[in-house]
Parts: sequence; C-alpha cells; structure tokens
Amino acid sequence: MSNVVSFHTYKLKEGVSKQDFLLAVEKLIQEHISKQKGYVSFQLLAEGDTWADSVTFKTKDDFNAFLETENQMTAEMEKFASFLDYDTLTNNTYSVEKSY
Repeated sequence: MSNVVSFHTYKLKEGVSKQDFLLAVEKLIQEHISKQKGYVSFQLLAEGDTWADSVTFKTKDDFNAFLETENQMTAEMEKFASFLDYDTLTNNTYSVEKSY
C-alpha cells in the first residue's frame, strides 16, 4: 500500500500572532497527530500570507482512522482551528505514486 498525504492551504485570520500559531501547530503535532497509528510526517509551509500543511500516513486505512479522531475535537485541535480563515481553506488527499 502507498502512503497517503493530506494537503491543506489556508490563510490565517486577520490579526493573529504568527508565533502563537506556530506554537499551536507544534502542540497539535506533539500531542495528537504524531500519536496516531501510521503517522509518518507533517510539514508546514508558507509563502507570503498563504500557509500550507501536509500530513503523511502509511496507509489509507491509517489516514481514515485519523479522520475519525478529528470528529472528537481536542483542545489542541480547537486552538489550531481558531487561527484559520476557513473561507480560504482547501483540502486535498493524495496517494503517493512514487517517491524519489
């Protein structure tokens, strides 16, 4: 089975602190996402005021199990979500065809 990557792009809400956002991301990864079965990696990217993140899981089943945990909002998830401008959010999921 190939890895699965969930890729999001978004902007932050007006007036939020970049440093506070980065701390919220770090805590979300440490306390929740990295503890999920099949977790491989997380990347946070930025260009200007647009942010992107990708999270990779070993299998589609692992990713689907992770999605089920998102229905049970943790404090870390709520904090992260509070920074996002949801009008700018895009979400795509990909299977890795080939890694080089």
